[in-house]
Amino acid sequence: MHDFKYRERDLYCEDVLIQDIAEEVGTPFYLYSYNTLRNHFLVFDEAFKDIPHMICFAMKANSNLSILRIFLREGGGLDIVSGGELYRALLAGADPQKIVYAGVGKTREEIRYGLESDILMFNVESSQELFLIDKVAEDLGCKARVALRVNPDIDPMTHPYISTGLKTHKFGIDIKNALKEYKLAESLEYIEIVGIHKHIGSQITQTSPFVEALKKIILLAKSLKEEGIDIRYLNLGGGLGITYKDETPPHPRDLAAEVIPLLSGTDYTIIFEPGRVIVGNAGILVTKVLYTKFGEGKGFLIVDAGMNDMIRPSLYNSYQEILPLKRDTTSHKIVVDVVGPICESGDFFAKDRVLPDLKRDQLIVLMSAGAYGFTMSSNYNSRPRVPEVLVKGKEFFMIRKRESYEDLVKGEEIPEFLYL
Repeated sequence: MHDFKYRERDLYCEDVLIQDIAEEVGTPFYLYSYNTLRNHFLVFDEAFKDIPHMICFAMKANSNLSILRIFLREGGGLDIVSGGELYRALLAGADPQKIVYAGVGKTREEIRYGLESDILMFNVESSQELFLIDKVAEDLGCKARVALRVNPDIDPMTHPYISTGLKTHKFGIDIKNALKEYKLAESLEYIEIVGIHKHIGSQITQTSPFVEALKKIILLAKSLKEEGIDIRYLNLGGGLGITYKDETPPHPRDLAAEVIPLLSGTDYTIIFEPGRVIVGNAGILVTKVLYTKFGEGKGFLIVDAGMNDMIRPSLYNSYQEILPLKRDTTSHKIVVDVVGPICESGDFFAKDRVLPDLKRDQLIVLMSAGAYGFTMSSNYNSRPRVPEVLVKGKEFFMIRKRESYEDLVKGEEIPEFLYL
């Protein structure tokens, strides 16, 4: 569920007319509902209330400081994948003991930053990374808490670009080698083993991949215990999907109903890393029709947002529902490609989409844009990144200003010889 609803002909976010926001901030812009964000987090958290658990929101989905604060105020933690995300997490006020750090390519500097910040744990993805963490911890005179990311070779049945749990993927340690890698970790003086981590992919719309992966992880935990390696945390990752078009993903309660019985008799603290399921349907991208163009057998709506603002359709051929800001009251429809101003044929939001007969200067919204929207945006074609706006009740707040042309060249310098 979300809080973007029509009232008669006009689309609202909670109790704010979106047209009013557009007139004040201009287009394009991202718009988020506080009520939806908070409710989604609380629903996920409540689903697992009967077991010890921690909800560490996956920052890669949406890293705006204000968005993070919503979850931190409800007792949440954060899942990070870079030094920059760690900086953002701490700036937003995250408890370091609720930060978990994943990613296959952590640098020495990032590892040091994580240790100095006393984060809960690193999710280690290779033996070389393990050795480097041990060395950096030695230099700092501390112990590094780690979980090994285990690749359970489970097909999450999602888009191949966002599938991460098969043995052919770059992520994690093959589960067949996990026991050996854990023994290696145990032998290192500055490593403290605290958990097991797995993450099999994103936009997963069935519970079975989660269940099968967890069964393998529990068996591994038992094997570790037999070897004298006791762990405290099972990190089950994230990946629960949302509805973009006609998907019917499970509710967090459905996932809990299958996961919790498997953990009966254990005393692990379970960590979840939800991202898309929390923020995906809580955000939209608002954009304006610049031009309409109709040729032989093809029509186009050219809008002022581009693939640099929302790359998912270009990258994954993903479906984003498109709605007019004012509900159409006629029966006249057109079939068009919705495209942006970027100089790439891949700059599109929809192809051969049936839409109302929209005209120049009318506004449309791309639904389900709260996850992997702004965080994947860029300045391609030297386009300033768009603002982000948060609605709470009858008020709206600018939580990121629109970039200026001056922002585009910040940090650049022309050597003096080029002026000679």
